[in-house]
Amino acid sequence: MASEQKLKLAVFGNPVAHSLSPRIHRLFAGQCGLDVDYRAIEANRESFPALVARLAAGGGRGCNITVPLKHEAWKLAARSSECATRARAANTLVFNDAEDWYADSTDGNGLVNHLETLPGCALAGSRLCLIGAGGAAASVLGALLEAGPDIVFIANRTRDRAAEVVDAHSGLGVMRIGTNQDLASCEPFDLIINATSLGHDGDAPALEPAWLKPDGLCYDMNYGGAADPLRRLCQEKGIRYSDGLGMLVGQAALSFTLWTGMTPDAQAVLEILRRDQP
Repeated sequence: MASEQKLKLAVFGNPVAHSLSPRIHRLFAGQCGLDVDYRAIEANRESFPALVARLAAGGGRGCNITVPLKHEAWKLAARSSECATRARAANTLVFNDAEDWYADSTDGNGLVNHLETLPGCALAGSRLCLIGAGGAAASVLGALLEAGPDIVFIANRTRDRAAEVVDAHSGLGVMRIGTNQDLASCEPFDLIINATSLGHDGDAPALEPAWLKPDGLCYDMNYGGAADPLRRLCQEKGIRYSDGLGMLVGQAALSFTLWTGMTPDAQAVLEILRRDQP
């Protein structure tokens, strides 16, 4: 892609004004010698199809999608990756032409890529717990299973929803389901991942040190203010913790590669964002 050509991109969601994606992709573009016009566009389920079509018709290369529009994005695409199909949701669209939009979900591999950079966090052969069975959990479960854990325990308020997510990923690995209350009777985990949105309401899922091995990690898929409740809880209980900022940058890097064919330095961008945090 010629450096003088402006790359037109966007992120759609509601709310979306707070999104770090425009800055992240401008940093990626700077690394790769590209000129990018990446905008945050607020949309709802009714306005989204027309807004994303307008971006594509105006020469857009693609877009990211965040809550609550990931299922709608997947439905708009003519083709989709296996992980997006399993999750029935996409966080990335690539506009190849008017009749060929491709949907992918880079959240899972973005998460795995970040986890693999954390000290002592080996997914292969591990005991892993995923708290939550909504869209966020569904978007990462496939990639987590492909990393080869011994088991993924999905803890959710209702077993029915957890069972649906497991059914969609059958054959990829060993999974068990239960409620959050069941965690107290489970063997300790190497890794517990919070895939709930409780942090956006100032709350955090229940968590006890005994649920983790002594060197275990609690990973919060949230970042920024939404990560504060669980971060504080882990600090109070002496639990090793990481927020999801690295996942955010990781999934963005994979989207950027889908649009450009170039591989940005995600770790360098993450370090910039960490440095700028209050």
